[in-house]
Amino acid sequence: MKLHFEPDLDYQLQAIDAVCDLFRGQETCRTEFTVTRDAASRQMAMFENDLGIGNRLSLPDDEVLANLHAVQLRHGLAPSPSLASRDFHFTVEMETGTGKTYVYLRTIFELNKRYGFTKFIIIVPSVAIKEGVYHTIRTAAEHLKGLYAGAPFDHFIYDSAKLGQVRNFATSPQIQIMVMTVGAINKFGDEHLAQVEETDETLRREKSKNVMYRASEKTGGEKPIDLIRATRPILIVDEPQSVEGGLDGKGRQAMERMNPLCNLRYSATPKHAHHMLFRLDAVDAYERKLVKQIEVAAASLQGGYNKPYVRFIAPLSRGRSVVGARVELDVATVHGVARQTVTVAPLDKLEELTRRELYRDHLIGQEIRDARDDQFMELRFPGGERFLRPGEAHGDVDAQAVQRQMIHRTIKEHLDKEQRLRPQGIKVLSLFFIDAVDKYRHYDAAGNPVKGDYARIFEEEYRRLARHPDYQSLFQEVDLATAAEKVHDGYFSIDRKKVGGKTLEVYKDTKGNTQADDDTYSLIMRDKEKLLSLDTPLKFIFSHSALREGWDNPNVFQICALREMASEQQRRQTIGRGLRLCVNQHGERLRGFDINTLTVIATESYEQFAENLQKEIEDETGIRFGIVETHQFAGVGVAGGDGRLAPLGFDQSKVLWQHLKAAGFVNAQGKVQDALRTALKAGTLTLPEPFAALQPQVTEILRKLAGRLEIRNADQRIQVRTRQAVLHGADFKTLWDRIKHRTTYRVQFDNEKLLQTCITALATAQNITSASLQWHKANLAIARSGVDTVETVSSAPVTLDEGDIELPDILTDLQDKTALTRRSICRILVESGRLDDFRRNPQKFIEVAAEIINRAKRMALVDGIKYQRIGDAVYYAQQLFDAEELSGYLSSMIAASKSVHEQVVYQSDTERSFADDLEKNEAIKVYAKLPGWFKVPTPLGAYNPDWAVLVDTDGSEHLYFVVETKYSLFTEDLRDRESAKIECGKAHFKALAVGQNPARFAVVRTLNELLVLTDSGQRQR
Repeated sequence: MKLHFEPDLDYQLQAIDAVCDLFRGQETCRTEFTVTRDAASRQMAMFENDLGIGNRLSLPDDEVLANLHAVQLRHGLAPSPSLASRDFHFTVEMETGTGKTYVYLRTIFELNKRYGFTKFIIIVPSVAIKEGVYHTIRTAAEHLKGLYAGAPFDHFIYDSAKLGQVRNFATSPQIQIMVMTVGAINKFGDEHLAQVEETDETLRREKSKNVMYRASEKTGGEKPIDLIRATRPILIVDEPQSVEGGLDGKGRQAMERMNPLCNLRYSATPKHAHHMLFRLDAVDAYERKLVKQIEVAAASLQGGYNKPYVRFIAPLSRGRSVVGARVELDVATVHGVARQTVTVAPLDKLEELTRRELYRDHLIGQEIRDARDDQFMELRFPGGERFLRPGEAHGDVDAQAVQRQMIHRTIKEHLDKEQRLRPQGIKVLSLFFIDAVDKYRHYDAAGNPVKGDYARIFEEEYRRLARHPDYQSLFQEVDLATAAEKVHDGYFSIDRKKVGGKTLEVYKDTKGNTQADDDTYSLIMRDKEKLLSLDTPLKFIFSHSALREGWDNPNVFQICALREMASEQQRRQTIGRGLRLCVNQHGERLRGFDINTLTVIATESYEQFAENLQKEIEDETGIRFGIVETHQFAGVGVAGGDGRLAPLGFDQSKVLWQHLKAAGFVNAQGKVQDALRTALKAGTLTLPEPFAALQPQVTEILRKLAGRLEIRNADQRIQVRTRQAVLHGADFKTLWDRIKHRTTYRVQFDNEKLLQTCITALATAQNITSASLQWHKANLAIARSGVDTVETVSSAPVTLDEGDIELPDILTDLQDKTALTRRSICRILVESGRLDDFRRNPQKFIEVAAEIINRAKRMALVDGIKYQRIGDAVYYAQQLFDAEELSGYLSSMIAASKSVHEQVVYQSDTERSFADDLEKNEAIKVYAKLPGWFKVPTPLGAYNPDWAVLVDTDGSEHLYFVVETKYSLFTEDLRDRESAKIECGKAHFKALAVGQNPARFAVVRTLNELLVLTDSGQRQR
């Protein structure tokens, strides 16, 4: 299998543009420098007088700041107050599973294409991510070359034993990508010690640990750090919170000495969001279905309070002193016994804390330890004492019985999904996290491997479910005696030991941050595609401590933690291993929550799980649920007098926020109040006159902020059955016959109209100013420690007369960017009358012109589309309603009697209200919520309409409709791509509108608006 990369995902393109637009106005340029050599080193003569090539930024700080503000405004982010030359650290936040690595790799090529930058260093926190990044570079190489006209590039993993690669990095004119780990940077050495070694003949001949700061024959007599420094590399820091946490003091100095042009920080959980450029956080990813839907299968214990239950969660320390611990106890409350988390101190009597006699003579011991790898709590009870490790419990129900049920449920969830997804070519994987390796596999005295409890229980439960009548289709030709052993395996760290006279590779427990773990993760990364193949029997993976970034597989559909999640962070990390959208056997990524649902098997209620996960997201990502920020509406589009959309802006956004505060909808901190939730639910929210036209967009933003991240209960997911009487009735057949046929399309450009649109738009475009220069002054402080500088004053930008500028080939540039002919481009440029702007500032003019032409092309694409019915034999068969399964959650469906399904699954309040009205209104005979397989082809991707409806007008005539329900009828309120798809849908159904009484396509908000179209608007519900 070969994984496919999708080049046109809008959010990824937005993230790429956010970084590239930061340097808008920068000319394509590079710095050239001379690389010298030690004349005595004849061996390296081939490198003599090599020319080094580096990045160069010619934009003044104020122009970069203006670009930064424009990017932030476009994405509705809080504006950065200032930007200094030493503060070129920019953050891109992308949720786990949304293609962060692909985005920054493609950003490298886009920066090279636009500005000529060639030197890039990717810094990762671990060997696991290094393996993942390098794997992605190799697999994406052909794809990237296809996108960027075969642009040549070199990539390598930094190795202190191969310093010749560093010299090639500095001297090559091609794109250079160096991948480094934090560990490698920490081993750069000490620059001061390297200088001492250089001055001492004996030390100079000895092998040094400070290789980065020592001149080397491998680098032609240069210091490797000097070569890197001269290139002004762009640093791409993957998960900077982990990188910075792993750097020691010398490592931080080493990063500074690289003299980067800028630091691009890519993270799913940025703790310090330096100059945020783009944000696709956890909430955005879930709402846009860019990651799997999360559901929780929760095991709740009922009536299990018959023992003095004590579970040690974690020690509590204040400074260097341990002051107590957090434990879980069964506490008597006014509503009965409940399991609660309690803070305890040494010698606390548990009978008093729980108010239960069952805990008589149970107390916390004197010893509570909080060492890094050695935590425990002493528990004293009648007849003895016990030292509990984090997650361990005393007086609990049989832990193995609970774990058996968790394993059983995981296998059942797996087989349910496999029945549904295997016919679509999707390999289903399940992942178990365990607390101790010997519970999965250990070794007897003779050195033979022995199945642990988890492996034994798994095989017993797998065979049991394999014999169940529900799953016979999966096991018709399977030997159950051996199949159970082949479908599971463990990925654990390995030690080589002698056991019983044999040298064995023995599985061992680790903490997740050792070299042994790195070896394990590397194996998993290498086996990624193999695990996705249906030919590989392995489906269930057992792992230990594999929780760091970089460990994931797109087809993990079930996650079961057979050990306690010691912290909320582990909860989110655990889920993160299964968030990526799945792929089929062709390596193609599949979308939609109907396929992509991650089931987490947990021992806490799904309400608790959701609450804890939300707290963790707030703590890790900075998302503040239920908080309206003052800049929240800055990116909302406002139509100007000329019909063009422009962002509302930060100042007006704050004015609107002040109105919400004055109305009591938010408090002084921006927290959503119940008054706003009530107004949103009742549809009574109103905005003052200056903002009235923005009501739909503002309402949608507030609705999202007022809600919470939704994690559904797996037990509420049901299969939706068809209502046979409706499906096979005459009314629905006549409706279906009018809409079932498929079409093909062709696009007819009105070339003259397109050119005139481009000419007019370019002629009236923004003014393009000349380049400018800004002066900076700084004090130099010369001391024994070296030379330091402190900026004291800077001047206002001064416009430059670039009379000697070399004009680029504008026709070739615009042809590459727009795919129009040179003749068409020439006409647009000449008739726009803006060529003087091109002479004034060529780069900016080309960017503006390309943007205008491409926007006009997109609109012309939809305007000129023509659909044609393929033929009578090509259509969506009515039997597909029975053949294609539909499932949904009870909380997102309503019962239906007129629909082809027994329940209607809705995705918004608008759809819910529309379905409810369809059921109640006597004019509606039958209808269908059109399923995901009913698709209309468009140049912008498949379009799935919402409804098919049959309306009876006074019993005398039937009218047939295909309906799209939207919260707004104004095109500018909808996303460009969405509104364009709807226009294509109109053209598709127009092509099917042949014969007597054809189906009509309508875009409405309510059923009443639809009934108006039937000339029966006076009909009441």
